[in-house]
Amino acid sequence: MTIDFEKADLLIDQHGKSEKDLIQVMLAIQEEFNFLPSEILERISEKLDVSMIRIYQVAAFYKFFNLEERGKHIITVCKGTACHVRGSNMLVDQVDRVLKIRPGETTEDMQFTIEEVNCLGCCAIGPVMTVDNKYYGNMSVSKVERVLNKYMEKEVVTND
Repeated sequence: MTIDFEKADLLIDQHGKSEKDLIQVMLAIQEEFNFLPSEILERISEKLDVSMIRIYQVAAFYKFFNLEERGKHIITVCKGTACHVRGSNMLVDQVDRVLKIRPGETTEDMQFTIEEVNCLGCCAIGPVMTVDNKYYGNMSVSKVERVLNKYMEKEVVTND
């Protein structure tokens, strides 16, 4: 991945002036780059006068920060009790069959990353899967491939 340092500098300058702005800066960087590149974390350290140790502590503490490059599309499968008893494990297995990745992995073409979470907070429509924060409830194994195909066929899906 080529890192756009000008864009990174702009985001840092827009969101931060000191350590109290660290989380907001990191969120902005991750939203732009889909993860926190180490080269940009070094720039954050310099510009906000925050130690690299402190930055990595924050990144490690908050689960939503990612230090490794992720796919363009993030698939999340809920593993909460309601979703689990309704078959969320089978959804993960189907994603594996279609994309050849397990939770925490990214496809070789960098298009998809799959993650499991403890709860997405929508138990009534479980099992639930999200793709790029779009919720797909009452999922079944047969629906997984249809949903993924939408993202494989189009660059951006906006109006499902």
